[in-house]
Formats: sequence, C-alpha cells, structure tokens
Amino acid sequence: MAPELPAAPAAPVPVPAGVPAGVPAQAPAAVVATIVLPCYNEEQNVLLELRRITAVMDADGMPYEVLAIDDASTDGTLAVLREAERVMPHVQVVAFRRNGGSGTARRIGTQMARGEIVVWTDADLTYPNERIPELVRMLLEDDSYDQVVGARTSEEGSHKVLRVPAKWVIRKVAETLTNERIPDLNSGLRAFRRAVALPYLRLLPAGFSCVTTITLSFLSNQHDVKYVPIEYAKRSGRSKFHFVKDAYRYILQVLRMVMYFEPLRVLMPLALFVFGTGAVKAVVDMVRHPFYFPANTVLLLVSGLLIGSVALLADLVVRSRDGV
Repeated sequence: MAPELPAAPAAPVPVPAGVPAGVPAQAPAAVVATIVLPCYNEEQNVLLELRRITAVMDADGMPYEVLAIDDASTDGTLAVLREAERVMPHVQVVAFRRNGGSGTARRIGTQMARGEIVVWTDADLTYPNERIPELVRMLLEDDSYDQVVGARTSEEGSHKVLRVPAKWVIRKVAETLTNERIPDLNSGLRAFRRAVALPYLRLLPAGFSCVTTITLSFLSNQHDVKYVPIEYAKRSGRSKFHFVKDAYRYILQVLRMVMYFEPLRVLMPLALFVFGTGAVKAVVDMVRHPFYFPANTVLLLVSGLLIGSVALLADLVVRSRDGV
C-alpha cells in the first residue's frame, strides 16, 4: 500500500495594506446608497458638488458610493472627475464616449449601482444635496414608501416666465391622468429603491423627461411616493434646457407614460366626447331634417366608435402584458 502523502500547506491569506499581521481583515461594508451624478460640461461646478456630497455622506456614516458619469463633456469636466476619483475613495467615474443625455446617464448609473437606494441629483449647484442622507433614511426607516422626491418651492430656471405656466399646465394634466397629487413632476433630486425601479429603466428617455418618467412609472403602478419641500438655487453656468424642444418632449412623455399604463384615461374621454357630440348632432339633424344625416354627423359617430375601440384594445394589451 502506497504511503499517504502529507497535505499541502494552505496558501496564506493576503492581508490588506495597513492591517497589522495577525488581525483578521474585515469585509467592506455593503453599499447602502448610490448617488448617480450626471455631468456634462460642469467643469466649474462638479468638484464643489462632489465635495459637498461626500462631506455630508461621510459625516452621516452611511456606506455609499458616488457614480459620477461624464456624458462626453467638451470641456475639462472629465479631467476634474478623474482627479476627484483619485483623492475621494467613494467616487467612481464613468466616462461616455458619446453624449447620451441625462436620462441615459441616470439609467446606466442606476443599473451599475450597488446600493439598495439610488439617489438622482444634478451637478449644477441647484439642489440642496446636503439633504441626501435625509432622503435616503426616509426610505430606510419607512418601507411603505418606494420613492422620496425633493419638491421645489420655487422656480429658478431659465425662461422662467414661460416655464412656470407651462409646467403648471403639464403637472395638472399629469395629476388628472394619474389621479394623484404631484407637487413637483420633474424634480432632479430624488431617492428610490433600486429593486422597484429596475423594471421601469427601459422606459426612460434620453433627455430631461427621465425624471418625469420615473415619477409616473411609480405612481401608475401603486408605488407610494413621498414629497419633501426643498429650496432650489439659481443654476451655476449655462442651462442645457431648450424651452421649445424640451417642453414638447416633456408633454409627449407625459402622454406616452400614461398611455403605456392607463390608456383608457387618455382615449376613452375623447371617444365619449366625440361620440356624444355626434349623437347630439344626430338628434338635432333628425328634428330639422327627418331621416337625413349629414356626412359630418356620421364622421363624428364613427370617429368616436373607432377611438373607443382603440382605447379598449390598448387597455387589453396593457392588462395582458407581463410586468410593465
């Protein structure tokens, strides 16, 4: 019988630098919050914003990470971010080769996030990012809410005279279609549960209306959203918001999202209005000209029926769809 060979010595476990020999290394704490910070041509602001965010998060003691996403900036933003990444251990830089928009940056950042809570904010010094720990802890301490939104109490953006009434109208339309009160539909400062948001990320558009999309996605699927009043400062630097183009996309996105989840809320009132108008006109035509229906009366009746049929068909597709 062959002699039994001695067992090979176990390989030594590497000890991280800075840990004394004989002291077991502790596993790094799991990340609780991931802060996604899209950056496009924010060379003058982003370092101040990163210092503010990391200072308040370090003081809170919550395990966190900051994903600073450079959206193919044409100034020195990426160089500033790389230097910040070198000296700030919680900051990770993601550099895009081509501009994808703030919605794309937020979507990819959320997919990459390691924290159970994801925070969206901006790098232009407008939002009170010192309140980020407060928003995160609201979700950690109350599991009945899936999203906390910083609702701005003032409007400091460009084209203020046009933006205020336009945003008010769009917000009222969204409130009517979702049957929910929405103090701020497109605030850029919010915290939400990553697991809840993942199914809706594919719905995010590339532009500014991504924040509207995530709000409507949560509300339309019975996820509770809490609104916290916040101050909103005047933007540092030049705004990337283009009133006509972005407002048009904003309106379309509101309608698209409600159609995606509740098509009957959009189409059925229109169908009933058109058909009802045609029916009233048919009665008037019958009184004035017995057994005579003008072409426009027939067109109204048929149009109402067609819109109603499309509404019911769309609702059937939504109800039979798996997930969102």
